[in-house]
Amino acid sequence: MKDKTHKILVVDDEPDTILLARRLLEMEGFDVITAYDGEEALEKIYKERPKIVLLDLKLPKKSGYEVCEEVKSNEKLKDTIIIMFTAKIFNSDRERGFKVGADYYVTKPFSARDLIALIKENIAK
Repeated sequence: MKDKTHKILVVDDEPDTILLARRLLEMEGFDVITAYDGEEALEKIYKERPKIVLLDLKLPKKSGYEVCEEVKSNEKLKDTIIIMFTAKIFNSDRERGFKVGADYYVTKPFSARDLIALIKENIAK
C-alpha cells in the first residue's frame, strides 16, 4: 500500500537512476513522482508538495543547487527535506550543497539500505 501522505520527488537527468530509485522507493510503499530537469522539479515541488526531494546536482535548465536554494528560500516550501543525490564527491560540492540549504548529501553509487533508512527516519519526523 502506497503512503500517499509522504510523496517523494526523484530528480535526475539519467532515466536509469530515476528508474532504480523509483523501484526501490515504491517497493517500500512510497508515492514517487519524478522530474528530469531543474525547471520540471520546481514545477512538481510547487504543485505536488513532496515531503522529500532526492535531488541530483547536475541537471539541465536549472542545477540542483538552484532548485534547492529556491525551495529553501520559499516560506511555504522551506520544510521540504532536500537530499542531494549526486555523483559529485568533492568536499567543495558537499559544502556548497549545505550552503544552499540541503538537509543531507548522498553520493552515487549509493547504499539502498542507507538511503531507505534516511528517508524513513525523515518521514517519521
